[in-house]
Amino acid sequence: MKQVDLHCHSTVSDGSLTPSELVRRAAGRGVDLLALTDHDQLAGLAEAEQLAHELGLDFVHGVEVSVTWRGSTVHVVGLAIDPDDASLAAGLAQVRSGRTRRAEAMARSLDAVGIGGSFEGALRHAANPAMIGRAHFARHLASIGVVGSAAEAFRRYLVPGKPGYVPHAWAALRDAVGWIRGAGGHAVLAHPGRYRLSAGALHALLDEFRAAGGSALEVVTSSHTPDQFRLFTALG
Repeated sequence: MKQVDLHCHSTVSDGSLTPSELVRRAAGRGVDLLALTDHDQLAGLAEAEQLAHELGLDFVHGVEVSVTWRGSTVHVVGLAIDPDDASLAAGLAQVRSGRTRRAEAMARSLDAVGIGGSFEGALRHAANPAMIGRAHFARHLASIGVVGSAAEAFRRYLVPGKPGYVPHAWAALRDAVGWIRGAGGHAVLAHPGRYRLSAGALHALLDEFRAAGGSALEVVTSSHTPDQFRLFTALG
């Protein structure tokens, strides 16, 4: 059976491996088909594609677009995109533009609860400073012992209602899907089980996603349970 991984991040966004390291890791674990889908960034694709071809892996150009939907952050993965598409590049640049301001506001919020120096600390975990985000803050908080893990950092500080969370207006759902489709790609709603939506809200999100031109739903991911595998397979 072919081994496929169509949702991966590198240090170009919030991953812990460079694009080349990621490809080597995938090859070493028997992956046959790999997509690099960094958050709101295309800069790692050329490096990853070159090494994938050298190692005999089939490679798919991808991206994961940050979206604001009814006040919640959701993500849309684009697969088989044209990385040279001008409209996609412009849209992603617009999405990225607010990241530093948001990170500075997050640091001020953490300062207010006695956790100083978090902006500088998060930057040390961000290979690409322009892509600083919650994952980098989570790694910093874990590294200084405020929490035991990055996952705990999210639960205690970096989700809505917690002291380090700062809302941000990302792309509109229709725009994100439109950029992906305009670049020749397929739009996939990423990890729907993470969004903590009611059943009614989830169905509304799926309806709007389909109406915008979305074509698939991510089912198998480490953040989903077996019950969610079955649920999202049925919904898809």
